[in-house]
Amino acid sequence: MKLLIVTAVEEFEKEILRLFREANIENFSGSEIDGFESAGPLVRTTSWFPGKKGGVESTLFFSFTEERNIEAFFGLIKEFNKKLETNNPIKAAVVPIEKFI
Repeated sequence: MKLLIVTAVEEFEKEILRLFREANIENFSGSEIDGFESAGPLVRTTSWFPGKKGGVESTLFFSFTEERNIEAFFGLIKEFNKKLETNNPIKAAVVPIEKFI
């Protein structure tokens, strides 16, 4: 069993749900988050609205699942990201689980 963590811009939420189904990942949790990209101090000070929140509406999903499902999911993500016309790919990471109940 491993922990799969997935992040993407909000617009890809339906696609991630479809990819989960295709990879047989049936149990997962999700949450809305704000995504940020580190910018140098010059960019921050030259902003029109420097006090305004600069996050991008994003989604975070995680699932405790089997490695075979994760491998299938990663293959599907690679194919999806190849076809993107934006610079906002779906990102995923896997964390091994030492113990669980």
